[in-house]
Amino acid sequence: MFDRLKKVFVNQKSNDGRAALADGSLATLTNSANTLPTDAVSEWAGIQGFSYTGLPDGSRFSLTGMVGNKPCKLERAVSSRDYIVGEELRARAEIKVNDKVSVLIMNRALKESLEERAYEVYTDTLETEARPNLMEEMRWLAMYPEAGWKSLPDAFWSRYAVMADRRDDAMSWVTQDLAELLMSWPQPAPDAGVPFILMLVRGKAHLRMQYTPADMPTLEHAMLIFTSACESAVAAFSVDNQIKR
Repeated sequence: MFDRLKKVFVNQKSNDGRAALADGSLATLTNSANTLPTDAVSEWAGIQGFSYTGLPDGSRFSLTGMVGNKPCKLERAVSSRDYIVGEELRARAEIKVNDKVSVLIMNRALKESLEERAYEVYTDTLETEARPNLMEEMRWLAMYPEAGWKSLPDAFWSRYAVMADRRDDAMSWVTQDLAELLMSWPQPAPDAGVPFILMLVRGKAHLRMQYTPADMPTLEHAMLIFTSACESAVAAFSVDNQIKR
């Protein structure tokens, strides 16, 4: 299933700037209004068994289906976080891996920004009293220490931070292949400052990112990263492996 999804989500471009769909048909990538061609998105979803619902102009949509026989949902929606400007892509898969595993990948610019905000909240008594419940992402920064290892290149660590309850879990999940996908966004690629989070927690996989640029290549690559992350998590942390841990 994962291999099939990868083939669908791999971004292929023709020389005239259109996206090649899995059946060989072509669709225009985007337009000046930052909307997506509905036919392209719905066909792209339908090829691999996802159902598509959305606005006629493609500015909002939801894809639901199964990934590795587990429920999965991807949507383009209004941002639910103030650190994301405009719209966001978010995905969740109920992959039911070891629920004791907690690993978070966050682009470093976002991590540093959230750390500054958390520090301001903690050092401002009035602010702390007014906002007793910190943003979930700020709590993650406090809960999970950053992990690092030498097998991944410096360029990866310059762009991303990996935090985990256990460093070994992070190393098992963030494989060389997954790291390469995270570094190989299609052009025009999201820059290093675009908010991005990929998380494995409570047996589920989550993705949240600012949808910049809002085009088909970015959408396809984001889903490729997400399905690859699910595949890696299942391989490393499936319930069948719990006894071995």
